[in-house]
Amino acid sequence: MPGIDECLLEAMALPGARGAALVDWSSGLALGTAGDSPVGDHETTAAETAELARAAAEYESFAPAQAGEQHSAGPPVEDLIVTTRTGYHVLRFVETSFDSSVFLHLWLDRTDGNLALARHRLRALAEELVLK
Repeated sequence: MPGIDECLLEAMALPGARGAALVDWSSGLALGTAGDSPVGDHETTAAETAELARAAAEYESFAPAQAGEQHSAGPPVEDLIVTTRTGYHVLRFVETSFDSSVFLHLWLDRTDGNLALARHRLRALAEELVLK
């Protein structure tokens, strides 16, 4: 079971990976980073992606409550994909033993990246991740 650094290094081994981070979407802080940042600063990228993750996780349009469900265990959204002219951003929510407010952010080059493989691998990494 990998920790944060090992998880991010494995994410960076994916074809076309340019940068990776583990972000707390409730605070907007990066808990770990690897590779490059789209804006040159990992903290700025973490704060900006956290806003997107928070919107998807909190707005009922994206994560409607199930009938009879008061508080679900785990994150309300599996992942988000943002496609730009030059790349892909995949945000994979991570289920944790505490409040499940973290996600993996992988930035892929559009030419070299494999979106399907990245989603599959991030899901596995999120399931294996041990937060200490």
